[in-house]
Amino acid sequence: MSLRIGLPKGSLQQSTFQLFERAGYKISVSGRSYYPWLDDPEIEAVLMRSHELPLYVAAGAVDAGLTGLDWILETGAEVVTVCDLIYSKATMQAARWVVAVAEKAAINSLQDLQGKRIATEVVNITRNYLEKHGVTAEVEFSWGATEVKVPELVDAIVEITETGSSLRANKLRILDTVLETNTQLIANPTAWEDTWKRTKIETLSLLLRGALLGEQKVGLKMNVSRDNLEKILGLLPALRQPTVSSLTNPDWVAIETVLDEIAARELIPELSRAGAEGIVEYPLNKVIP
Repeated sequence: MSLRIGLPKGSLQQSTFQLFERAGYKISVSGRSYYPWLDDPEIEAVLMRSHELPLYVAAGAVDAGLTGLDWILETGAEVVTVCDLIYSKATMQAARWVVAVAEKAAINSLQDLQGKRIATEVVNITRNYLEKHGVTAEVEFSWGATEVKVPELVDAIVEITETGSSLRANKLRILDTVLETNTQLIANPTAWEDTWKRTKIETLSLLLRGALLGEQKVGLKMNVSRDNLEKILGLLPALRQPTVSSLTNPDWVAIETVLDEIAARELIPELSRAGAEGIVEYPLNKVIP
């Protein structure tokens, strides 16, 4: 028996492959092949466009897949959401679909879009959003290069962004956020009811989430005299409690803990000033909470 999984082709492909590798799976694809190789013989992978993947999962063409919340909502596919995996092509943050207009446009609120023309790839999401805010506008599908259509061809666009840099480069300003989206691991409802496939999907979910968490955290080791132990422990965050181990010198202990990587740069100098010695920071592949 094998689990057939759809992986996103395109902008998310490289970051998805990197995530799988951090989770412990060797993965590769040759040339223009749509069938990546994984070193797990129980998993068969196929590359698909993210916007089509929810429909293929819902239809049972694949048992599970990674795609964006946006495309699940846009297609209306009936799938099981297994877990959120918050990463994107350039950052470890969720992306946003935003309404954007030309910098100098006389459009300063959603109500100013009444009767206007909007281009986007997510037509259904945009129409639902406008209806929710009582705005009637013409929404047309965009095949790409959406930013260049403002203001000559359309009055506004709904486009996805991570940092906003592309919008700014095209002299556009953000009017509002339509949807915050992130990658999700989804499953076909029938596959989810199969005991073997469900266990395999849950294992994959655990390892992928652990890899994402490990990307954001580091481990710290240090030696501390017992005289300074309470002071050092008061400085340390941890998933539960720091590990304290005795050394051959009875007056000293070793401490080990896990913390956010961004916090380490502020904390290490404080620990040193408080008497910690031999401080070692090391990366983590996975953290299973």
